[in-house]
Amino acid sequence: MSRSLRVVYMGTPAFAMSGLRSIVESQHEVVGIVTAPDRPAGRGKKIRFSAVKDAALEYNIALYQPEKLSSKETVAQLKALKADVFVVVAFRMLPKVIWELPQLGTFNLHASLLPQYRGAAPIHWSIINGEHASGLTTFLIDDNIDTGAILLQKKLNILPEDTMGTLSERMQTHAGELIIATLYGLASGSLKPIPQKDVEIKKAPKLIKENTQIDWRQPGQRIVQFIRGLNPFPTAWTLMENNEEIMQVKIYDVHFVKEIPKENPGQLTVKNKQLYVSVTDGNIYINKLQLPNKKSMETTALLNGFQFPTTARFIS
Repeated sequence: MSRSLRVVYMGTPAFAMSGLRSIVESQHEVVGIVTAPDRPAGRGKKIRFSAVKDAALEYNIALYQPEKLSSKETVAQLKALKADVFVVVAFRMLPKVIWELPQLGTFNLHASLLPQYRGAAPIHWSIINGEHASGLTTFLIDDNIDTGAILLQKKLNILPEDTMGTLSERMQTHAGELIIATLYGLASGSLKPIPQKDVEIKKAPKLIKENTQIDWRQPGQRIVQFIRGLNPFPTAWTLMENNEEIMQVKIYDVHFVKEIPKENPGQLTVKNKQLYVSVTDGNIYINKLQLPNKKSMETTALLNGFQFPTTARFIS
């Protein structure tokens, strides 16, 4: 058995939870947890703790929520913990003065098979782009984003029905074991970092309003992948022209039927209690959507109380 390591864990969302729990339950000691400062969230602007903060309080582990990671106070606090290694999962970019502190370095768990899908949204973009496989990578942090030497990887298949949510959940079940294996390799000295290959890179940029809008001129399967890759968040959206009103609609779940379209791309049709939209190579059937100021609903339930005019259409 390798030696026990003193670990500082850095993360914020629920995705980071399984890794933290695995370390806490292992031979290693989590001597500090760093997470995002508390922020107001939701319509009521209530202060909400991050998932990782909730865990820190549950485990009674020293918690740090710095606004500025490079501040002298934060550097001094983390240095005083005398950690052997820092572990980072779904956190923010670290300044060099932080990641170079521990003797064994700082490693990040990234939700793709690096070097592919560097960036903020690797799970989303792997599904959007129709990949058949993705995975997890632990790598040593360096001066650039997601470019450090690879430590370990775990490949996972992307299933035809996967959404961002289901793939993320499956990744979380494997995150802990990969982190523990990485800690073992670093502690025993058996793990040799491998520089990332210089290949053509598929990127995973941050998701914003401009790149989450559905383009109904795309082929049907491409649209399905786009919607699944953004489900459950931030969610694909479209503009709907409803008589003279234009409203924003979120689309959660669809299926595609390849056939000769009878209408122009974007045209909506209601038939046999089904809602579908014409695309270039068939029809996209809307299974679940959300109208403005309404809850998300299954289409069959929505059609019981909402009537789409025959002129209604989605516009890109």
